[in-house]
Amino acid sequence: MAKKITLKSIYNLFFRSQVILIVALALFLGVTGALVNLHFETEKRDQNLQNIAEAVAQSPIVTEYDYQTNKNSDVLFEYLDSLQKSLKDIDVISVVTKDNLRIYHTNHSLIGTEYDGTVPKFNNDSSDFYAVDETGPSGNQRRAYSAIYNNNGEYQGFVISVILMKNIYAETLQLFLIIALITIIAIVIEIIISSRLSSKVKKSLMGYEPDVFTTMYKMRNSILDALKEGIIAVDNNSVIQYANESAIRMLCDDENCKITGESIDILGDKKLSKLIKKDDKQFNLTIDTADIIADRVPIIENNEIVGKIAIFHNRAEYRKLMEDLSGTRYLVDSMRANNHDFTNKLHVILGLIQMEMYDQATSYIENITMVQRSTISKVMNAVNDPAVAALLIGKIARASELNVKFILREGCKYNAEDMNLPSEMLVTVIGNLLDNAYDAMNTNGSYNSDKELLFGIFSRPDAVLITVDDTGVGIEQENIEKIFENGFSTKGEGRGTGLYQIKATVENFGGTITVESQKDIGTSFSVSFKKD
Repeated sequence: MAKKITLKSIYNLFFRSQVILIVALALFLGVTGALVNLHFETEKRDQNLQNIAEAVAQSPIVTEYDYQTNKNSDVLFEYLDSLQKSLKDIDVISVVTKDNLRIYHTNHSLIGTEYDGTVPKFNNDSSDFYAVDETGPSGNQRRAYSAIYNNNGEYQGFVISVILMKNIYAETLQLFLIIALITIIAIVIEIIISSRLSSKVKKSLMGYEPDVFTTMYKMRNSILDALKEGIIAVDNNSVIQYANESAIRMLCDDENCKITGESIDILGDKKLSKLIKKDDKQFNLTIDTADIIADRVPIIENNEIVGKIAIFHNRAEYRKLMEDLSGTRYLVDSMRANNHDFTNKLHVILGLIQMEMYDQATSYIENITMVQRSTISKVMNAVNDPAVAALLIGKIARASELNVKFILREGCKYNAEDMNLPSEMLVTVIGNLLDNAYDAMNTNGSYNSDKELLFGIFSRPDAVLITVDDTGVGIEQENIEKIFENGFSTKGEGRGTGLYQIKATVENFGGTITVESQKDIGTSFSVSFKKD
């Protein structure tokens, strides 16, 4: 005979399942946390040992010490004694000459004695420092070796930094005890919470089935109202059964209007009503009258359509996303140009090395470093917006590839706090203007040495000015008024949208753009933003 399922049995099963799950999860997290912490502590300890050994080996007092006459030994002893006392987790520091003579040891009684431990081996295929487990005068220990070289690069001996294994075991035990205590406390707390939660569930049921549908309905409404997308559900009679808050804001002038239970025709938009009434699935349908983009998905039950769901997206959000992606594209292009320029320089360095012209290679590297540092420093000092500065650095590298002299105007200074302009918008506008300038100076494929691009960006409180001047082919006077028209271009079909988009973007943020040009002399663009 099957066991009868009662409310009490459900409660007990619920409680036991929670306890088992909580205990298993707590134990798993506790053990995993202990192992991970132990691993990281071991790595941290080894790194600390190596750092101390390397720091001592490279300190001037140790490298310049006279290992033949042992002059100034008091200075060496005082330095290493004070260093060891300041390092709470380092038990022993020892300095051994290449003749295996201890010239220093934390235990001063061992100074001057012969080192009879493992002699480290340093070679060109490995680092001049490493950590190993060893046994020394103080017992089992974890130690790190580091080679000592004098100012002439001659090997003089090595440094040993030591942590005793008994101290390591004590720290490990302490770590495990702390994690075990935390795990036990977490289990106890979770069991208490589970018990109270189960009791609350039992009390709330009062012998009846839980009101699942009410809970699900409230959760659904909360989730759907939190979405930025508008959602409308209609039945086969085109009656609105549900509309979330975002849909009401998009479709109604009054946010307090009630459209649930009304026909879709109440919205007064015939195109929108017609779109929702259709039964097939469609996405990215534009509704110009409401400035939205809509998706329509049929609700199917038992192979029959019982209603439709319409999802509305704010077209302004899509436009902003496109602007952001456009700005990102220019940043990526700039980084690619910078990488290409760097690759070319590496090829030059490789060629000089292969020709055994080492002095010239060294000089070339130093010159590159100075130029690069100067360029980056100049841009970063002039522009405090990281995205715009990164774009300019990349475009300067691109100019170098195109044999264009990129000149940053004197007095350039842009402070992002002077005016609240999005970085993505500035990157889009500046990137397009610079690309157009490069195209203008390379239209005929000429790479003469007199191509120059002057860029300026200036700001003061509530005002920003951007200038781009090039020595390109210029613009015919009859075309100057047309260059901002959508689709107009002298470069062929499929072009002519860049300047149109720039003008639209600039004006969208309350700015203005002007152009001056002379044929075969050059073109100047100015973009200004001013807060009224």
